[in-house]
Amino acid sequence: MVKELEKLREDEIDVVMKAPIYVAILIAGADGEIDKHERREAVDIANNRQSRSREQLSEYYKEINFHSEFERIIDELPSGVDERTTAIIRELRKLNFILKKVDRSWAIKLHGSLKDLSKKIAEASGGLMSYLTVSYEEAKLMELKMLKNPSTF
Repeated sequence: MVKELEKLREDEIDVVMKAPIYVAILIAGADGEIDKHERREAVDIANNRQSRSREQLSEYYKEINFHSEFERIIDELPSGVDERTTAIIRELRKLNFILKKVDRSWAIKLHGSLKDLSKKIAEASGGLMSYLTVSYEEAKLMELKMLKNPSTF
């Protein structure tokens, strides 16, 4: 277990561990259905996080089985984009309360990592010919405004 999460309840740990998956699904599915290409891109980007994440977050990302959890959570979420987006935002907002309970430095790094993940997925979802293109729907969500910056806690 990630030592920064040891003081949290099981349900709180679950929210924190699913946060990158929720972010990936939120952005990949912002403009409609999440196709195979977007699924693959989101999983590849998240897997890169595991090897490239900041030292304090490397253990965290290594504990996330991104591929299987990504597919499982997509299946559990509503299929309609508006309903799915609402459900994900509701889950991500829980982080605003949970991250107040963990080491502030770690929380700040996680917040920054989630925002960076969001940006990379938004840029990648445009496909090869429109790489680095972000749709209007993705741009609205990409900043993860539902998350408060832990540096303000």
